[in-house]
Amino acid sequence: MGWMHTARFLTTAPKLEFLPALDVPEVAFVGRSNAGKSTCINTLTQQKRLAFASKTPGRTQSINLFSLGKQGVTDAVLADLPGYGYAAVPKQDKIRWQQVMANYLVTRENLKAVVLLCDPRLGLTELDEILLEVIRPRVEEGLKFLLLLTKADKLTRAEAQKALSIARLQCGGGEARLFSALKKQGVDDVALLLHQWTHPEETSPP
Repeated sequence: MGWMHTARFLTTAPKLEFLPALDVPEVAFVGRSNAGKSTCINTLTQQKRLAFASKTPGRTQSINLFSLGKQGVTDAVLADLPGYGYAAVPKQDKIRWQQVMANYLVTRENLKAVVLLCDPRLGLTELDEILLEVIRPRVEEGLKFLLLLTKADKLTRAEAQKALSIARLQCGGGEARLFSALKKQGVDDVALLLHQWTHPEETSPP
């Protein structure tokens, strides 16, 4: 899946109005500050420092866009949204970013898919549930959704299968996958799924 490895920094936006209007499919990565979002993006793209993993979770306060496409031609975009729910972030900042993220997820016209990252040892939190409710109407209208269970290497095989079964019930018509950056579990599977979602014309039957 060399397509994912073409990722390159496009722009950063502290507010929605700074996001460029794009006509290529966009895939948003969202999740709690400690769910392993930056690590996941860096693993999928095989770039160690593409998505910056701050030593203080919750510090990233902008939406970062990365373009994808061979020969330097952008045919899709990854959006790395700020992590949420970290205790050290002031309450007013939490509320502001919840509003920004909700507005993005509801109004971003070229948004084609959302990847929600979750540590299966913790399960979905209240903020994850709120995010699911925000995007549910768009999922019903065709927005693709993936609930990605990160850090799967921390689970026994039985625990992993139980977590996956629960996630499939929670993802509301979307997909659920196990993922481990350490063991490279699910990397090819997720990369292929994202390519199919952003290039439906190449994967649909004639």
